[in-house]
Amino acid sequence: MSALVRPYGDTRGDGMAQLSFTLPVPHGPRAEGAALLLARKMGMDPAMVVHSHPIGPEFTFFVVYGSVTHTVDLDEVTVVERDYPLLTPGEVNTAVRQRLRRELVVVGACIGTDAHTVGIDAICNIKGFAGEKGLEYYRELRVVNLGAQVPVPDLVKRARAERADAVLVSQVVTQRDAHLRNTREMSAAFREAMGERRPLLVAGGPRFDPRMAADLGVDRVFSRGTTPGEVASYLAHAIAGPTGPTGPARAESASTDPTRADPVANPEATRP
Repeated sequence: MSALVRPYGDTRGDGMAQLSFTLPVPHGPRAEGAALLLARKMGMDPAMVVHSHPIGPEFTFFVVYGSVTHTVDLDEVTVVERDYPLLTPGEVNTAVRQRLRRELVVVGACIGTDAHTVGIDAICNIKGFAGEKGLEYYRELRVVNLGAQVPVPDLVKRARAERADAVLVSQVVTQRDAHLRNTREMSAAFREAMGERRPLLVAGGPRFDPRMAADLGVDRVFSRGTTPGEVASYLAHAIAGPTGPTGPARAESASTDPTRADPVANPEATRP
């Protein structure tokens, strides 16, 4: 079977695709002509404007439909595959209880000037997202959601105070790559403050590329559509799982208090 694919519209391989964009041109025939010319230069031919709408006096929004001339070789596609199993809440709780023998502490926040908490709330709050309960629902997870516009120094300070095992950062605002800049600042601050004993760092948002984790200095990047169950399963795998790349070491370094993870010295650290 050929690895080359084209978009599907009316018939297989016809290349039909829909594209939307805005041009800084007043609404009218000239703007539509510019939209069609742009579509042809992008490899869409023939193309047609199926919708146009003025956005104020100087801009026009377009939806263009047509056949693209390009193909995609599936053998050239590179993505980040999920390398851990999806667990039920009960399985996550069991893994944490058996491996850490204490609660797994998660601190979440929107950093910088980002005031959009819908992402971090969807993952952390008990109401959850997409029919799944959030991390607050998990018996063996203790979640501290700091909300919006948290300065990076404050996040580091709170993570240290809570002895966080993992820090989840949500970034929705992406103008001028603010989400990338803020995430790099955050990871650098944790490295400077805590070195190898830093918590697991996880970034998420609709415009992140999961392949950028190493470049951003974090352990994992989640993009749009991520559910609380995926994040919980990853935390169990990376921190509490026996096959997690940072499992035993991360669990050991998460706290400077040796009695916290010792059920004999601190019976309150475990649950039945």
